[in-house]
Amino acid sequence: MENKFCGINEKNETFGRVSHLRPFAYTPLTQNKKVDVACCGSPPGPECSRFARPGYKICGFVEEFIDTAAGPVPRVGTKLSAADHAMSVSARFGIGRDSSGIAPGIYCTGRPSADSPVLVTANYKLTFDALRKELSSLSAWILVLDTRGINIWCAAGKSLFSTEEVIRRIKVSSLDKIVNHRELILPQLSATGVSAIDVKKESGFKVIWGPIRANDIKCFLDAGKKADESMRRVTFNIIERLILVPVELSFLVKPTLFIMLGIFLLSGIGTEIFSVRGAWDRGIMAALAYAAGIFAGAVFVPTVLPWLPGKAFSVKGAITGIIAAIFVIITLKDVANTLELTALFLCTMAVSSYLGMNFTGSTPYTSPSGVEKEMRKAMPVQALAGLASILLWIGAAFVH
Repeated sequence: MENKFCGINEKNETFGRVSHLRPFAYTPLTQNKKVDVACCGSPPGPECSRFARPGYKICGFVEEFIDTAAGPVPRVGTKLSAADHAMSVSARFGIGRDSSGIAPGIYCTGRPSADSPVLVTANYKLTFDALRKELSSLSAWILVLDTRGINIWCAAGKSLFSTEEVIRRIKVSSLDKIVNHRELILPQLSATGVSAIDVKKESGFKVIWGPIRANDIKCFLDAGKKADESMRRVTFNIIERLILVPVELSFLVKPTLFIMLGIFLLSGIGTEIFSVRGAWDRGIMAALAYAAGIFAGAVFVPTVLPWLPGKAFSVKGAITGIIAAIFVIITLKDVANTLELTALFLCTMAVSSYLGMNFTGSTPYTSPSGVEKEMRKAMPVQALAGLASILLWIGAAFVH
């Protein structure tokens, strides 16, 4: 996120730019020194680090600072702490995701020299952690771009992990003073946003496209900065797909609260103008159909994605929605009339289709232009199905 920083900023300061913002921070780094017992009161605490800044705290992953020709550079740990793992889990559930950015700038691992490789990454904390934990036995420089706290792939698509940002970050971090060589290793998934030719022309640094996955970086470097076919292949297996489900579900929490309120209010409309008993009895049925649509679109679609027919994710979602809707109808056929069952069928299918389409931006199966094209076609149909569901649901209350 652009307003949450930690570590160092473009001026190579310790804690990033914060004038009106709270820092993303942990315990301050201190230098423990022996002191004499004071003549009165408690002995003074440990002397503050020379890198301390008023209002800032040094991030927990910063172990120390090393001196370079461009000034002090934070050396980060390669072993993730319990706090790092906890943040990763919470971010995947959408908790604190907007504050998961770190300060852009230059970092390092190990004891890098002027000849050590420079790895470029995004300032999304989970991405940064995924890279640094793979560098346990390596001495390297890490150039972190300001991608507004967004991961590499999405940031490249949004023109945040861009040619301009790479060039800018090279200049403001004075990278040319830190290393003797003129090479940058960029993740392959950033290729859609970066022109290697323009980076070379404007900064003098050559772009080398690294592997897709951070856990291949050691093999990549050992092979002379060459990637084999497996390092270039994008995988999207069932585990990788299901990891995204909590994030998708987290986005539904707030809208679902309003939708559920609307469901129960609409369910109470009838011949008595408004019936609390009807709101409860019919509301439970509508809520079941809505929940089935969420499961079908946000969970079932990614689970069986490769086996669903069609290319459009809205169609894939509609198919799983129809399957879920059939179970809803079977469950409620004895307590709901024909109009109500039809309304519930359309509700489940529309919700599933929308959520299935929403999942398309998380996959390697589509392009940004393809996503936009599908949305333009699918959303009007989904809206009409949803509107028809609402009208039929209200109308069904007046049919005996």
